[in-house]
Amino acid sequence: MANSIHSSWKRSTAIGLAVAIVVSPLNAFAQAPATKPQAPAQGGTQGAAPPATMLPAPPTAPQIKQPPTAALAGPAGPSSVSDLAEGLLDAVVNISTSQSVKDQGAGPQQPKIQEGSPYEDLFDDFFDDKSNQGKNQKVSSLGSGFVIDPSGYVVTNNHVIEGADDIEVIFPDGTKLKAKLVGTDTKTDLSVLKVTPKAPLKAVPFGDSRKMRIGDWVMAIGNPFGLGGSVTLGIISARGRNINAGPYDNFIQTDAAINKGNSGGPLFNMRGEVIGINTAIISPSGGSIGIGFAVPTELAENVVHQLIEFGETRRGWLGVRIQPVNDDIAASLGLDKPRGALISGVVKDGPIKNGEIKAGDVVLAFDGQTVAQMRDLPRIVAESPVGKDVEVRLLRDGKEQTVRVTLGQLQDTADASDDANSDDDGDGDMAPDSGDQTDKGGQTDKGGQPNSGGQADKGGESGTKKDGQASKEPASAYGMSMAVLDEAQHKSFGIADSVEGVVVTAVAAGSVAAEKGLKPGDVLVEVAQDFVESPAEVISRIDVLKGEGRRNAHVMVADKSGNLRFVALPLE
Repeated sequence: MANSIHSSWKRSTAIGLAVAIVVSPLNAFAQAPATKPQAPAQGGTQGAAPPATMLPAPPTAPQIKQPPTAALAGPAGPSSVSDLAEGLLDAVVNISTSQSVKDQGAGPQQPKIQEGSPYEDLFDDFFDDKSNQGKNQKVSSLGSGFVIDPSGYVVTNNHVIEGADDIEVIFPDGTKLKAKLVGTDTKTDLSVLKVTPKAPLKAVPFGDSRKMRIGDWVMAIGNPFGLGGSVTLGIISARGRNINAGPYDNFIQTDAAINKGNSGGPLFNMRGEVIGINTAIISPSGGSIGIGFAVPTELAENVVHQLIEFGETRRGWLGVRIQPVNDDIAASLGLDKPRGALISGVVKDGPIKNGEIKAGDVVLAFDGQTVAQMRDLPRIVAESPVGKDVEVRLLRDGKEQTVRVTLGQLQDTADASDDANSDDDGDGDMAPDSGDQTDKGGQTDKGGQPNSGGQADKGGESGTKKDGQASKEPASAYGMSMAVLDEAQHKSFGIADSVEGVVVTAVAAGSVAAEKGLKPGDVLVEVAQDFVESPAEVISRIDVLKGEGRRNAHVMVADKSGNLRFVALPLE
């Protein structure tokens, strides 16, 4: 669609790229030289300037009051970055890769012609040679990278070298060295390469991206469109951008020109330190429109060091499932505003072994870092060392308290897909997120496993199971029909045996229940952290909450497999 932003983020690697450069004559851009004023002629009359007394007096220039020096807060923009760029260019390299791909098929189908026709040879030359069909073809791509160690370690993006058979690092002086892949991390799109130089290389240091502020000057150096080392200048436009590129999105946004081929190149501060790795752009045309994104070094530096040391990343793992805290859930929990990460389940045999964290808790801070929104938790957890004993501040039963947990190690398997997030509105199904999620931080595991965690909370931990014989009759509320979850209902809806509560048997279209994502086969496990096992208990708990002046009812819901989530049903 014309003038529309592409549906996917454009990676800045140029694949099989042919660039046509139109060079205009220099004089097309030249301006006529300014004419120097001539002094008045002396002695002659023709063309002489009138006497000085006849010239009008020049207007008095307005007096502009200069602000005091102290008012000019912050570092001034550099008048030139030539000295800075000169010292950095030798550390920025081009990454050239080649990959064998199988020819996907022939071109136009050759028409049948009579054997012996004088045109037979012409047709054979024009149409695809059948002997070449199905053979491997070499495809090349270009990207950028930078040297972080004089011994030959080079950082780039994973998507620059992904699937490559051969990787070559090209230095500004034209030197070409074969590179070996040391390690890669798909979650942050980072890779480390190793070359063997004859002499120590020029390297650049990592800086602290956390110290960068919106408006600070930055400089990008890279290989746009295969042109070689190119320098662009801009500022930090925003921080902490989530572009849905991975589980730990925390991008720096910059208006420094970043184009195809800049991927993997460094983003420098004005001290010559790398504070970001250029990774993605938004562009309707394929070229820079001033919206580029870089992985901040606060995330990248630890990943790079782990790839060099271990050949892989070793991330902390909390072993919980989480979902966002929206306005309704915040109101139902008594929070002043939506914040934190809501625990919807705890993974069996994970780091949480003694109920330190329970389903229904809201994590507000982790290891001294505030969890402002759900996606913060996975990133903070992932950046924490494996085996570290950390302090977690959470909200439980309307009160803040602090617990301590010891982190496990995240594994890229289905079982470890915890700490992953769920749907943005917090009311969606907790579906498995293919292991990437997990660590989306403390996030939930959209987890396909039958709730091995939050479930344990059902009766004793986060709610009290009711004694006595409650009414077993079906009931309706919010446009949903409810029934006791007996053996027949388990079979009818295919609900896992481990799931207990009140089953939703029908949902009216357009009802409040439908708007909250409830559907037949869902099971209401808790209402306001009290376990429910009959429709009458659900209605009773809702009536009590209304009498207390609550605005929403905080309801734990399990899907057929036992994966938990929370919804807030309005009481007004």
